[in-house]
Amino acid sequence: MDQDMGMATSAGGAEASRLSDHPMYELLEQEGTRIVPERGETIEGTIMGVSPSEIIVDIACKSEGIVTSRDLERLDPEFRKSLKVGDQVLVYVLRPEDAQGNIILSLSRAQMEGDWQLAADLFESGDVVEETISGCNRGGVIAHIGRVRGFVPASQLVSVRVPRNLEDDAREEMLSQAVGQKLALKIIELDRRRNRLILSERAAQREWRQDQKERLLDELEEGETRHGVVSSLCNFGAFVDLGGADGLVHLSELAWRRVEHPSEVLRVGEEVDVQIIGVDRDRLRIALSIKRLQPEPWSTVEERYQIGQLVTSKITKITDFGAFAQIDEDIEGLIHISEISDERIAHPKDVLQEGQEQTVRIIRIDADRQRMGLSLRRVDDSEYFDDSEWQEEN
Repeated sequence: MDQDMGMATSAGGAEASRLSDHPMYELLEQEGTRIVPERGETIEGTIMGVSPSEIIVDIACKSEGIVTSRDLERLDPEFRKSLKVGDQVLVYVLRPEDAQGNIILSLSRAQMEGDWQLAADLFESGDVVEETISGCNRGGVIAHIGRVRGFVPASQLVSVRVPRNLEDDAREEMLSQAVGQKLALKIIELDRRRNRLILSERAAQREWRQDQKERLLDELEEGETRHGVVSSLCNFGAFVDLGGADGLVHLSELAWRRVEHPSEVLRVGEEVDVQIIGVDRDRLRIALSIKRLQPEPWSTVEERYQIGQLVTSKITKITDFGAFAQIDEDIEGLIHISEISDERIAHPKDVLQEGQEQTVRIIRIDADRQRMGLSLRRVDDSEYFDDSEWQEEN
């Protein structure tokens, strides 16, 4: 068949060459009518006749073109049914001239060429599109740009995460969860010659988040409150998703009390209110605070605690000069080494350990400097007088 098509093309080329010498050829060209179109062209034409077996299309050449029944079967039934005389359509030239002198056209191929052009435009612009996943195999999932089949490798999926060590059947079963879903996708590779179109959900999401972050940065104002979701925790703080863009709550802005790690106060997926405390539009960074939306605990400490009061505490940190003890969620006090025991000790670790619960007596409150002095050795005093000299050690 290819040989016949080659012969037909060759014959068509020879015919076109002979016709170019015809005295009417120049006149036809001047009138915008060509003798023979070129194979592979996509041309706009007008439907002149419609029948169940073929469609006749005027493409301003020496003769009208024919769309065969074989090509009509490839069309969407609804589209095929809608075609009528007088419609303007795009057709693809399959053969400039067959053995009977007919120009063989394709509507389905013209649609495919148009979709490839759409894909090329999307690839060049970097735009994100939403497409429904139509199938899958062990390597990834399938999505179409129009009629062009595209492939999304499993490594480029975000909505379905497939472990690498899974067997092929298990991989395909997991990937089948995406079939029917509408995903945001971006074209990351296009090779028309090889009929290759590679899409990525990961790249699309990255693009979307970048756009969202830029939009949010333009909207955000310092001091305003936003609602978000904790997206990740790290040693220096917590990232909160504000709706497409993450902001950082530094360790020091998580709570009024000292926090060693964000996991002490937050968990991934938790919904939180945060205050915007900094927006760096040049570096695309957002600084947040949780503690600034909560009452400052030291402002009411003198109303809640009194000197001489016995409280239960938890040892949080031991140093050379004493031990820090937490008496409620936000208030921490210092047990100076001289207030640990009536006996002389070389180091607080000789008596105390972190995490240990101890009953202590409050011996000093300095709300302005956010300091509280505690004592272990005075817990059993039957009568307490504020005659201590509390020393602050740095």
